[in-house]
Amino acid sequence: MAQERKGRRRGFAAMDPKKQREIASKGGRAAHKHGNAHEWDSDEARMAGRKGGATNRRQDMEMMLSS
Repeated sequence: MAQERKGRRRGFAAMDPKKQREIASKGGRAAHKHGNAHEWDSDEARMAGRKGGATNRRQDMEMMLSS
């Protein structure tokens, strides 16, 4: 059985947040340059927002009912 590591971050998670943003930004720019990046249109973004809002409301109701 694998041992759990509590409190020890490794790799990307252990980096300074500023360094993480810098690396992630480079990846995003590279994806756009190569045409692999996803770009949201307004309808797609609206649908995603509704889906997230519905999930959040459902979770809130479940918590209220289980209390």
